[in-house]
Amino acid sequence: MNLLGTHHVAIIASDYAASKRFYTEVLGLEVIDENHRPERDSWKLDLRLPDGTGIELFSFPGAPARPSRPEAQGLRHLCFRVADVAAAKADLEAKGIAVEDIRTDPYTGRRFTFFPDPDALPLELYEEPGP
Repeated sequence: MNLLGTHHVAIIASDYAASKRFYTEVLGLEVIDENHRPERDSWKLDLRLPDGTGIELFSFPGAPARPSRPEAQGLRHLCFRVADVAAAKADLEAKGIAVEDIRTDPYTGRRFTFFPDPDALPLELYEEPGP
């Protein structure tokens, strides 16, 4: 097997409109497509990051809540690469998003921080300056 990269990450939102606003307006992700599936009473929003990675945002009525944060089985967190974690943190805070203090990874020496999406899904910003 020769994996080429991540194609997409799927997220089920408890409040589709709030999560749509968060991922498009706060994080600035590009909308590729949006579809309503009446047979499931479900919306699906396809988003894209600048590197081509996709995020699929779903609404599913009655989906169970995440049992705990962040150590529940399953997806622990979603991490976004940024060139300047302090600037990204300041941008999020200016939009009213609570962001944890910036930490430094003791193994890589890179800076990172966490913030929640509207469903308290842990999202990480990880600093990887460009070439």
